[in-house]
Amino acid sequence: MAEHRSEIDAIADSAVEPDFDNTIGALERSGRALSRVASIFYALAGAETGPDLEAVERNVSPKLSRHDSAISLNAGLFARVEAVHAKAGSLTDLGAEDRRLLERTYTGFVRSGARLQGADRERLAEIDARLSVLGTQFSQNVLSDERDFVMPLEIGDLAGLPDFLVSAMAGAAAARGLAGHVVTLSRSIVVPFLSFSERRDLRERAFAAWTARGEKEGPTDNRPILAEILKLRAEKAKLLGYPSFAAYKLDDAMAKTPGAVRTLLEEVWEKARERALRDAEALQKLASAVGDNHPLAPHDWRFYAEKRRRSEFDFDDAALKPYFQLERMIEAAFDVAGRLFGLTFERLPDAKGWHPDVRVWAVRTAEGKPAGTFLGDYFARPSKRSGAWMSALRRQHGLDGGQTPVIYNVMNFAKPAEGEPALLSVDDAKTLFHEFGHALHGLLSAVKWPSLAGTSVARDFVELPSQLFEHWLTVPAILERHALHAETGKPLPAELVKRLEAARGFDTGFDTVEYTSSALVDLALHEAGEAPDDPAAREAEVLKGLGMPAAITMRHRSPHFAHIFAGDGYSSGYYSYMWSEVLDADAFEAFEETGDAFDRETAERLLRNVYSAGNSDEPGTLYERFRGRLPTTGALLRKRGL
Repeated sequence: MAEHRSEIDAIADSAVEPDFDNTIGALERSGRALSRVASIFYALAGAETGPDLEAVERNVSPKLSRHDSAISLNAGLFARVEAVHAKAGSLTDLGAEDRRLLERTYTGFVRSGARLQGADRERLAEIDARLSVLGTQFSQNVLSDERDFVMPLEIGDLAGLPDFLVSAMAGAAAARGLAGHVVTLSRSIVVPFLSFSERRDLRERAFAAWTARGEKEGPTDNRPILAEILKLRAEKAKLLGYPSFAAYKLDDAMAKTPGAVRTLLEEVWEKARERALRDAEALQKLASAVGDNHPLAPHDWRFYAEKRRRSEFDFDDAALKPYFQLERMIEAAFDVAGRLFGLTFERLPDAKGWHPDVRVWAVRTAEGKPAGTFLGDYFARPSKRSGAWMSALRRQHGLDGGQTPVIYNVMNFAKPAEGEPALLSVDDAKTLFHEFGHALHGLLSAVKWPSLAGTSVARDFVELPSQLFEHWLTVPAILERHALHAETGKPLPAELVKRLEAARGFDTGFDTVEYTSSALVDLALHEAGEAPDDPAAREAEVLKGLGMPAAITMRHRSPHFAHIFAGDGYSSGYYSYMWSEVLDADAFEAFEETGDAFDRETAERLLRNVYSAGNSDEPGTLYERFRGRLPTTGALLRKRGL
């Protein structure tokens, strides 16, 4: 940080008239050592952490926030940026990407409070520092609750559980020094347990723990933390001249306004709710037919939905899992990247990551030139936060000779017993493809300026490359080559592929309701001028107003909604997945219209305007260059079967 400060001071205090290179370009060249250290540190903080590292994170987060605020609020520095921006029209030697960087740099300073004066400037810095502390604590509290919950099972409790889950639970027990089998709050264990366990009481206990993360009285209670976060965000928005935090966040997104977001979410909500209510009636009848006369509850839904899937489509998730081996799915993702973009991946067996499970690959272009390095960290462990994500140890840029990117994916799949293959559900495989789509966005980046590289795009555009890539998982040519049975080596039977396709829209009401309700609650918590005194009551009020089906809960209750409270990345922005889904559904139809899922010309346009383009232009402009027009919601509704 000290080194970065000296670089910033040299720019701000320069006696030379400000121009693009000595101000905007110099800013891009500054802070490289800090960026390198911070990138590595936060990779560890997410994927291989513990009490000592968590203490460092709590200590350094507000310091980093203060450091960033000091740059954004540096009056001399902003005066130079503003001077260059004011004469942009006369800078005829600037290219399109240079102009984009100038505009984004100027906008970033303004949105970070550079125009504020006096006490307001200091108050904004205080708010940002406090928010960084609260976000870190929120995330660590969720991880603590996930790490601490263990539900031991007796042999008789394993009734109905498939072999892959029994093996995973044995592995989870062994990893904690316990005998037998345990249920943890790792998604790759708790979701299949809720889907297959015959024991309603145990399902209820596991589901209660899963949905109560961050909501227990005591040191990991996130309720007062999220209440303070909401108040500080509302105050920040007012300081910056916005009526609400949602208005502030969305002003710099594709959606632009809370109203545009609400229009999309409510259009989908009504159709999804109708479907979910019909499905709930069907599941209740199914439960009653086997003597379960309890009203259908959230901890029942997955169990009876799995039985219904088996009945209506003659297959279940357990029957599919042997065909979706982790190793084969990694190869499948690489195969798609090769067919679309010409990339090849070479395993580097001697390269070491932050944990023995981490694998490393060298990535090359079709011409054999180095394209970057890719790391994959696939298995759950207590030292890793939940979920799945992509990030960079080093971003691509073309400045001063340029550099190739170092990109990583982190997952939380259940680790199998020694010598056994890791088997994925179809949803797990989609997650792998999703995060690898993000990875390709980083690996294929081909821009000059670091700030515009890879995934540094609008939040409601960043999910397009990831969600679009999911489509290629179920392309017949990919399934035939890579969906091979773990024991027999035979490909997924054509009849099973047909059933899988027929069941694509199965339970879409449930999936869409749990997601859309979370996005609408996120929006409601942030779009009022004053933050709610009781966020839990506001959440309940929103759900009641929506007519939330009783047997479904939000995908993320507010006390563990890390997307929006463990930092502000997705705050007022959880809708982004659906906004991007409008784009990805329409984008894949571009390939379908050619009759070839790997059509070379379409893939080239996709590479040029999406995967390699970074933030080199407005996202809507980039999409129009690829597709020839902007999308409508029609493709999304068709994709979801709504």
